[in-house]
Amino acid sequence: MVEFILLERLKKTFANYITEFYRGDSFQIYMRDPVGSLRVALLARSLAIGLNETEEEPALTDVRISIGIGPVVLPVKTPGTARGEAFLLSGRGLDDIQHTERRLSIVCDRPIADIGLQVMADYLDAIYRGMTAKQAAAIVWLLGGATQQEVVVKLGKSKSTVSQLVTAGRWSEIERILQQFENLIKQFQ
Repeated sequence: MVEFILLERLKKTFANYITEFYRGDSFQIYMRDPVGSLRVALLARSLAIGLNETEEEPALTDVRISIGIGPVVLPVKTPGTARGEAFLLSGRGLDDIQHTERRLSIVCDRPIADIGLQVMADYLDAIYRGMTAKQAAAIVWLLGGATQQEVVVKLGKSKSTVSQLVTAGRWSEIERILQQFENLIKQFQ
């Protein structure tokens, strides 16, 4: 049941992207501009973690995501049939984390940059590993661009409760990593 709800939320959230859902538990998203790819990946993870039944416990429901950054063969009609370095890198990254505790892989076509990208991925994994469903529900809105005041309204919680959730969910660290990632990817273009 949780998988169905997650799938529906992912489809709705990423309706503006070129997406493909298959095998019931897998999906791919193609983004022409990779600058926002980490934000989209974290949004997917936050949506999954937010579905946990025990809201105070660390995540039981999560997703594995591999971001591949590199050239693609255009046009991309569906991610499953797309070709290019970005898709190969993403697939290899997913293979690398499949039988590990890791949930996020970020790889590009520049090996020296991969070192920094993997540090970012590992740090985010540590943050998300301890995130609760309530924290993830607040983080979802922030990842979508909402202010904390807007999160207060959307969640129907007090300002102090949302502030506590955001702080405990380590939003300031997530936001800083997103800024660094986006700055790094802009250097590639």
